[in-house]
Amino acid sequence: MLRQLYIKNFTLIDELNIELHPGFSVITGETGAGKSIILGAIGLLLGQRADSKTVKQGSEKCVIEAHFDLSKYQMASFFADNDIEYDAEDTIIRRELTAAGKSRAFINDTPVALTTLKELGEQLVDVHSQHQNLLLQKHDFQLSVVDIIAADAKELAAYRQAFAAYHEAEQQLAELKAAIERNRENVDFLQFQHQELADARLADGEQEELEQKSETMTHAEDIKSALYEADHALSADGTGIIGSLRTAISALQGIAPVFPVVKELAERMDTTYIELKDVAQEVSSRLENVDFDPAELDSINDRLDRLYDLEKKYHVETVAELIAKRDELQQQLSAIDNSEEAVETQQARCRELQKRCQEQADVLTAMRAKAAKAIEKDMLSRLVPLGMPNVRFAIQIERAALAAGGQDRVQFLFSANTSTPLQPVAMVASGGEIARVMLSLKAMISGAVKLPTIIFDEIDTGVSGKIAEQMARMMREMGEADRQVISITHLPQIAALGTSHYKVAKRETDKGTASSMTELSADERVTEIAQMLSGSDITAAAMENARQLLKN
Repeated sequence: MLRQLYIKNFTLIDELNIELHPGFSVITGETGAGKSIILGAIGLLLGQRADSKTVKQGSEKCVIEAHFDLSKYQMASFFADNDIEYDAEDTIIRRELTAAGKSRAFINDTPVALTTLKELGEQLVDVHSQHQNLLLQKHDFQLSVVDIIAADAKELAAYRQAFAAYHEAEQQLAELKAAIERNRENVDFLQFQHQELADARLADGEQEELEQKSETMTHAEDIKSALYEADHALSADGTGIIGSLRTAISALQGIAPVFPVVKELAERMDTTYIELKDVAQEVSSRLENVDFDPAELDSINDRLDRLYDLEKKYHVETVAELIAKRDELQQQLSAIDNSEEAVETQQARCRELQKRCQEQADVLTAMRAKAAKAIEKDMLSRLVPLGMPNVRFAIQIERAALAAGGQDRVQFLFSANTSTPLQPVAMVASGGEIARVMLSLKAMISGAVKLPTIIFDEIDTGVSGKIAEQMARMMREMGEADRQVISITHLPQIAALGTSHYKVAKRETDKGTASSMTELSADERVTEIAQMLSGSDITAAAMENARQLLKN
């Protein structure tokens, strides 16, 4: 329930801090007084897009804040899921908008994304304005009403999961058929490409090995010369490192008996000698194996050119990618050969998923058909007291193709009298009749959804007198069922039945035009309703009539 609303620097409102009550409240005021501004501020709290032009001229920012009592509603999971502190008795929603166009949203002083604010707002307040009557033209809205009363959320979720799987399988089948068709058109080209890559006898790592061989053979003379110099320095008779080292070792070993400290040096030199001798043998072996064969180099370079050409042609950089391309082509050719089997397998999968989807759709249809009967009965019980004694209201459910919402096409049928056949409600109902139908639907839905606050913006359009009074009584009954109902109205019959009464007024100040909203006392209510009855010149008869309306 909305307990308190604070607005600062929003369009014509300097500052407003108003306490709201449970039950049925009414808001009245002359046209243009600022009732739509109040609704606009509430809309921002519910996540609607902001416009910097709504910031009061001369102000840096506007602030809109609302306090809600959610103690009678199980909403703790939303706050836990979004990591927001939960205070059931005082949940605070705030929206700030700067003149520069920056917008910020908070829930219990925690900054949140606008989508999060909107998600919570949809669970807290339902604002019904005149344009919502157009929803009666939309089959999706009518279907959603039936689903709400059917309480089929669990079954609908199961169906949507089944439909998503079926829809995905159908898409995969279409893609498979399209791919097969494309491949069949290009089968000769695919076979040529595969044969070209197969004939290349590709081997992973071959390119790197050949590039190294080519590099070695290209520099064979330089390599051989360097190896020769190293071999000569290590092993040449008389001047080689190894021979000189051997001589040094022998010298130290000769004096070791009389000069023991050189024994360790001789041993270390001996270890080095063994290692150097091994290195010398390796260098000598490499020297013997370095040969320059022009024919072999040409062959290696020809093979590398072939690999490079293939890589360029197939837009890859390695032999491994060429191999992957070859295998991919093989798979495509195999798929063409086995295309009939692949299509049959996917078709069988689609049929199985369609069967499951159909079973879930049948469950939904049964629940909706049962709910439709209950809605028809409920709507008649609400519409007859609203001045339509011969009203007929029926729900037509037709089977359609499987879709995201099921297999049912729902249409509300309406007739205000016995002589007119049932037709779609949006086509035959007058403005006043549509208002009464929508109010009845909202009253029915609110009982199922348990919304804390419902705001009706001039739901009384096209009605007056006794009918308006009956509509007010319906809204009052809604407000007595652990929810808050607020009606913005121009009709005294509705205003008189509010348990709380607020007036929106506009005045001229030194700073310009300003709107305000105040809660009326008992005497002030009499005057306001009398003015609604007689206009600006309040007569004694109007005052007495106002007292009688309030008394009734």
